[in-house]
Amino acid sequence: MEWKILKRPKNFSGYLFVIFTVFMISPIISQETSSGKDHQYSLPPQITLLGEISNQSLIQKNPNFAQKLLRFFAGNRSPALIKPFNLAVTQEGVIYVLDQGAQTIKMINPEQTEIKDLELEKPIKFPSPVGICLDKNGQLYWTDSQLGHIYSWKPGSKEVTIFSKGVELLRPTGIAYSSVTDEFWVVESEAHRISIFDTAGNRIRTLGTRGKGPGEFNFPVFIWIDAFGHAYVVDSMNFRVQVFDSSGALLSTFGEIGDATGYFARPKGIATDSDGHIYVVDALFHTVQVFDINGKFLANFGVHGNKEGEFWLPTGIFIDPHDRIYIADSYNQRIQIYKYTSGEKDEY
Repeated sequence: MEWKILKRPKNFSGYLFVIFTVFMISPIISQETSSGKDHQYSLPPQITLLGEISNQSLIQKNPNFAQKLLRFFAGNRSPALIKPFNLAVTQEGVIYVLDQGAQTIKMINPEQTEIKDLELEKPIKFPSPVGICLDKNGQLYWTDSQLGHIYSWKPGSKEVTIFSKGVELLRPTGIAYSSVTDEFWVVESEAHRISIFDTAGNRIRTLGTRGKGPGEFNFPVFIWIDAFGHAYVVDSMNFRVQVFDSSGALLSTFGEIGDATGYFARPKGIATDSDGHIYVVDALFHTVQVFDINGKFLANFGVHGNKEGEFWLPTGIFIDPHDRIYIADSYNQRIQIYKYTSGEKDEY
């Protein structure tokens, strides 16, 4: 399959809040950047923008998809999303968002058409939530790099528990669950390693040390584990992605620092689709870059701005089993939702 390769993002000089809009779906979106200079920007042909969940609204691009999501009108209330940083989505379509601005975990339930905080007996503030994942039972786990813990919450519960109780973690950031090994892989950015936990919260082994060599890390941040148990680690200050098998053996490495697409400047969230493409969010480029399974650059989507399909310092990404791509567009205070289609007719 041939991907359309796009130019690197242009600079953006302004910001406006998003207002409620309804528009028809289009396989390719043509836009102008906010820099004032005319520029035609198109999504890769395999990527379709479905819509967004923002402070003021869900911007709808596909009626069938939007029926399963909420239509949110905020009115005069305070912003529902302040600084969405990362997210995870259940099989039922419930979206959990780490909101660093609100210092809470938001829950977006399509059936209840609302955005709300977790309903806890005693509300808790999380000053720096970073990584988030779900296990095979739908239980939620997240890290707080400042508090130095992994937390867990079971849907319906009124309490949050410390999953990593008794374990010292040095700025835990990314977290991912492996359905292959029934383990949690947790990135410790300051320790330059991965700590691997069993389901009881016991650290059973670690992976990596500080360095530039294969299998070494320099301030790793985000992590994703695919259906085969392969772990994709964003090794941020080495400006690369390292891929490991379920035992921790290094499979491949790709990426280097640069100022154009195909390179990394400030790599953040990472995820894979059903065809094995690797998606890496780059906050400094305000874009999402797509690589093949061997690390070859294929395309990117997103430029700096606040219009539909544009980003302002994006961070987290999640791809569900239906290849819907959820991106935390942090400084635009919204979640943007895309769809990858492999070429076959698909329903959203």
